[in-house]
Amino acid sequence: MKQRATLKIIAKELDVSISTVSKALRDSKEIGSETKEKVKAFAKLYNYRPNNIALSLKNKKTKTLGIIIPEIVHHFFTTVIYGIEEYANTKGYNVIVGLSNESFAKEVINLDTLANGSIDGFIMSVAKETLSKKDFHHLRETINQGIPIVLFDRIIDDIECDKVIVNDTKAAEIAVQKLVDSNCKNIAIITTQDYVNVGKLRTNGYINALNKNKITPDESLLCKVNDESISVDNFTDLEDQITEFIEKSQGIDGIFAVNEIYAVTAMKVLRKLNKRIPEDIQIVGFTDGVLSKHAFPPLTTVDQNGFEIGRTSAKLLIERLENEQKEDEVFETHVIDTKIIERDTTL
Repeated sequence: MKQRATLKIIAKELDVSISTVSKALRDSKEIGSETKEKVKAFAKLYNYRPNNIALSLKNKKTKTLGIIIPEIVHHFFTTVIYGIEEYANTKGYNVIVGLSNESFAKEVINLDTLANGSIDGFIMSVAKETLSKKDFHHLRETINQGIPIVLFDRIIDDIECDKVIVNDTKAAEIAVQKLVDSNCKNIAIITTQDYVNVGKLRTNGYINALNKNKITPDESLLCKVNDESISVDNFTDLEDQITEFIEKSQGIDGIFAVNEIYAVTAMKVLRKLNKRIPEDIQIVGFTDGVLSKHAFPPLTTVDQNGFEIGRTSAKLLIERLENEQKEDEVFETHVIDTKIIERDTTL
């Protein structure tokens, strides 16, 4: 199948800039007639179809950023939004937020809808279904049209754009080491399915920490939650899965949960099973949100520093919007520091 033509491909073939191709296709007076004819002929030969998202963005600057996040229930994403908005506002930009609700289709629709002429660029964390499908055409198409995207948290290595992350593997190692240092011997993990990259990286950190302490990883102590049917309004299925896991796993004295929802749900299950926290089982979570602070007992957790992730993401995007684009773009990946917040679920 012939590769679909994009502005980037046309520019490369004709040895001109993406901006020149875009202007030629819009019949700009800035471009000479000979160049226009070459660009239009090439576009027609390769059946180029303009991206309406790109056209609306290239025609004007609105000083508005689009944010697309997977869900709002996790406190982490709300703190990222605060960070984005705080920095954007200081630079004269506004933000519009769209939710994918972990859906590939909704992510694609949001990308298209938010870019109908009112958005200059995007800051995104990718939906679980998108990661599962491994279909990133909507991201590549948008970037190829010259529209900047910054990915944060759930990123895609193969997508060329700016990214903002934490060192999930190292942060998980430190979290599990806290349990080891608190004399836990049989440490379980409650994590995501492997296609969710942050969950996989945190699982790797869990395994690394066990190996460093000469503790043999035990498959029976690994719970990979299937949360496709879990919604904001109903966490019953999550609770059932964690209950089944804890009931059949003997001798657990420590749990590392890769996100706040999993950790707080595990605490609820343990109380129902008459387990004392932290005397019988200690717990460390990930993301220092409202639930962590107000859980009973308050949760020891990794502070993911969502505000700084958001602030850095906005800074990268605005700098790319306001600086002249070059043919050989160099993209940056910023790693934000994390730390353990010790509370009452560990000794």
